[in-house]
Amino acid sequence: GLLYFPNPLQSLREIFRVLKPGGRAVIAVWGHRDKCGWSEVFPIVDARVKSEVCPMFFQLGTGDMLQLQLENAGFSEIQNHRLSSELHFPTDERACSAAFVGGPVALAYARFDESTKADVHREYLDSIAEYHNGNSYRIPGEFVVAAGYKCD
Repeated sequence: GLLYFPNPLQSLREIFRVLKPGGRAVIAVWGHRDKCGWSEVFPIVDARVKSEVCPMFFQLGTGDMLQLQLENAGFSEIQNHRLSSELHFPTDERACSAAFVGGPVALAYARFDESTKADVHREYLDSIAEYHNGNSYRIPGEFVVAAGYKCD
């Protein structure tokens, strides 16, 4: 959830502050935008709202940004791993539900009328069509997981 916060460094500093000495925090964020097959959901929704919905969601997954933010927050002995994954959705409905109902654009999506919802579903399914194998979707994803300690 760190990627949802407007100031990730401030959030990490607060995590560090409340962590017991010797404690460990583990953080996971999305990786590079171009390696996350669902990323087109953002411009699709952005085209229908007056402001950018999620402009910084992929920022912490770029380069060593998450590790640098952990260092800036005071963590030490940081381990940083980039993981490739695949998200499986058996139907169009499940793929759309994951992107719109339970995903990061849910608040904006909830305000759309039925016609707009149908339009964004169609556009999103077009954007992930290359990951459809005839029976289901296997959408690539990348995640960055980092862990750091608060020294005694």
